[in-house]
Amino acid sequence: MLSLRGHHLVCLHFFTGEGYDEAFIRNLRNILTRADDEDITITSGADDVCTSCLHLREGRCEYTEDVDADIREMDKKALDLLNLSDPGRAGWEALRDSVRKIFPEWHSLYCSECDWRGACEKNIFFREMLKK
Repeated sequence: MLSLRGHHLVCLHFFTGEGYDEAFIRNLRNILTRADDEDITITSGADDVCTSCLHLREGRCEYTEDVDADIREMDKKALDLLNLSDPGRAGWEALRDSVRKIFPEWHSLYCSECDWRGACEKNIFFREMLKK
């Protein structure tokens, strides 16, 4: 069973094949392949995406100084918008439908300042959501 944190439940829908390094990209592709067939366990903190991230140190994100607390707040907001809880479970297709509904608010809160925005803008689903 996959383990994903709040913001990954939203943001993975916009994956375009880009990432920090080949190991990270391979892991994301594997997660997305599995997501179609497996239930997802909702978790707080580091998840299956984070395990291959070069910024994970002792269970905390160190992408920038003090970013871990901001990410945890983003996770909480994602769960709130998706009407999910930690711990909990979700299915990928149901999440995709929910992402469609919450995208305008999510985009206004997080996407404009996100370092991954350029990658997400290449994703067809992301671009479709922008048009609505």
